[in-house]
Amino acid sequence: MTLEELVGCNITDKKMENVSQALEELLVAAQRQDCLTVGVYESAKLMNVDPDSVVLCVLAADEEDEDDIALQIHFTLIQAFCCDIDINILRVSGMRRLAQVLGEPVNADSNGNEPRDLHCILVTNPHVDDLKCQALKEVGSYCEESRCKNQWIPSLALQER
Repeated sequence: MTLEELVGCNITDKKMENVSQALEELLVAAQRQDCLTVGVYESAKLMNVDPDSVVLCVLAADEEDEDDIALQIHFTLIQAFCCDIDINILRVSGMRRLAQVLGEPVNADSNGNEPRDLHCILVTNPHVDDLKCQALKEVGSYCEESRCKNQWIPSLALQER
């Protein structure tokens, strides 16, 4: 490995960590301000009614979800819609970490209530300037940089902490 490759890898790893942290901050802030829509069905409904309010679409799946053909069809349709109306999209792995960030149980609780479907999460237009923070700018910038590199759907792995 050359020095350029080594330095480039370190910069890329650091950038991914920063974007990962920014995404987590953004999701927590959006949830606090009720600017988060969670679930494939709920997200599709919102995008049908008010697509202009959506600023980011997070599609989350782990390796075990890759064989779920219905989920992959939903993802394909959501991605096409988001690309058509210019909504930033981010593919994320690390469902357990995502559940932790949003304060969601990973499994059914003692009452038998199933956890929410975290496979699709939409961040909608903030009504307060707090959400128009550096985190949203950083995630948006990462999506834009990825598109410039012809990676239309950038990926990010959330790491357990």
